[in-house]
Amino acid sequence: MRADQSPVLVTGATGRIGRLVIDELLASDVPVRALTRRPADAALPSAVDVVEGDFTVPDSLDVALRDISAVFLVWTLPYASAPAAVERIGQHAQRVVFLSAPHRTPHPFFQQPNPMAKLHADIEQLIADTGLPTTVIRPGMFATNALHWWAPTIRAGEPVRWPYAAVETAPVDERDVAAVAASVLCDAAHAGGDYVLTGPESLSQAEQIRIVGTVVGRQIAFEELTPDEFRRETKETWPASVVDMLLNAWGASVGRPAYVTSSIHDVLGAPARTFGQWAADHAAAFR
Repeated sequence: MRADQSPVLVTGATGRIGRLVIDELLASDVPVRALTRRPADAALPSAVDVVEGDFTVPDSLDVALRDISAVFLVWTLPYASAPAAVERIGQHAQRVVFLSAPHRTPHPFFQQPNPMAKLHADIEQLIADTGLPTTVIRPGMFATNALHWWAPTIRAGEPVRWPYAAVETAPVDERDVAAVAASVLCDAAHAGGDYVLTGPESLSQAEQIRIVGTVVGRQIAFEELTPDEFRRETKETWPASVVDMLLNAWGASVGRPAYVTSSIHDVLGAPARTFGQWAADHAAAFR
């Protein structure tokens, strides 16, 4: 690790993306500090400086923010805690990289009413108000959704029952998102950048399930549901707001290819992973 370099602070350090960002930074020999509410449970590599802190208690952030260079900001709390926490970050950090969403993207999939999109937009405004040099990264639909949505059913050998079979998305590999985040955290030249991150191809949901079937070596039966049937089948296990958000986004996207960008290649100089690559690397989870 370069002793003369100020550490990068990673928030959301034990989450899906934050943990991968830490691995990317360590692989590049960058000093890493991780903010977590429960350091004893973090299970992070020994090279990481794990510091206790809580966004809802702004004073608790001071130790984590001391002498840091950039902050990777992941926000999952209600907005009420954000103004004071972002103000604190603005007093200490040199740059911020914010994990947001593609709510500004001119595609109907991303333009439907979405409380999380509003939250992200409000956080972006708070960061802008600090005057900090900022990079915003905006992942689209994550490939890992397939693990939560379809893997249990596929492992059980049952048909996948799902709405909007023909609707196309461009699933992005979480490893590519983390690699972009780490790259822009280490390079101030990306300050002011705003990157929508997608996979490299537009694929229907039925095609994605077919690809999973190919990597596990069997054909997966697919039964298309109407929106109302999907609501009924998820009533006991999914929040209604999430179901409505997804159905609205899928319904608005019928007949249109997914929004696809080259941002991952532009930042990393390497192509984004395909959904097929992601599925092959996660095949065990579907078997």
